[in-house]
Amino acid sequence: MSNFDDIFEGNASRKGQINQPFDKEAWAEKKQAERQAVYGLADTTAEAVSADGRKFQAYLDVQTRFSRYSATNVLLILAQKPDATQLKDFDGWKDAGASIKRQQKGISILEPGEEYEREDGSIGTSYNVKRVFDISQTTARAKAQPSVSMDDRLLLKALISRPPVPMQTVDDLPNHMGALYDHDQQVIFVRRGMDAADIFRSVSKELAHAEIAGMTKDYTREGAAFAAYSVSYMLCKEYGIDASGYDFSRLPDSFRESGAQGIRATLSEIRDTAGNISSRMNRALEQNRQPKSKEQER
Repeated sequence: MSNFDDIFEGNASRKGQINQPFDKEAWAEKKQAERQAVYGLADTTAEAVSADGRKFQAYLDVQTRFSRYSATNVLLILAQKPDATQLKDFDGWKDAGASIKRQQKGISILEPGEEYEREDGSIGTSYNVKRVFDISQTTARAKAQPSVSMDDRLLLKALISRPPVPMQTVDDLPNHMGALYDHDQQVIFVRRGMDAADIFRSVSKELAHAEIAGMTKDYTREGAAFAAYSVSYMLCKEYGIDASGYDFSRLPDSFRESGAQGIRATLSEIRDTAGNISSRMNRALEQNRQPKSKEQER
């Protein structure tokens, strides 16, 4: 096999420079320091989000825009560029025909790296720092998103598509509630006679309760109330339902006092629950958009 290493020999050293071997340990230490700084920023932001209702609501808004990003990465986006709308790395924007504007600072997030074996034999995943840029930091032009008017009936049908528990309409519920997930009976009861927006807000919250109950062994309504309320807000924001009545001015003590790791766990639960409901809705809406065959029309 031919060896081409010699072609680099002429560039190996320049005037005034001394050749040095690549220091793998120094490189590893530098990368570890980068990761620690990013994790530190995520922890600091998590604690700030848990202490301020406005910051928490801002977090939910960013998570709604970046539904596929982890809670940790959304915290990092919130800390560095909360108004971001579209993110790509340098190569991604280059492939899209855009370049990064001068003097723009990248947004540091985390991406999965290689798997490794822990001391107890379990498999973990290492994470590396990745820098991305918002479209506002590039020469790309943001496309105006057309306002989409969605039929209320279709939207509500999508909301209750393949629910985790059966749903039943009733004439009245306690405390004038619009809907109620009954964990003992495994049913969501929905009060008759509401308008579309009220149905969406109340049912989305109770669907979140049912989702969380299915993922949690020790579910209690009180324990899941904050996450379910947050999920309902995110779904309203995503699908254009008025969310002005949601109030996050008083965050639960259990959330504020759970520490950075506990806060991120709650944010991940909110993100995953909203994602499950949204995925079912989008599948139902997509099926409704597909043209019917002649056989179906008959």
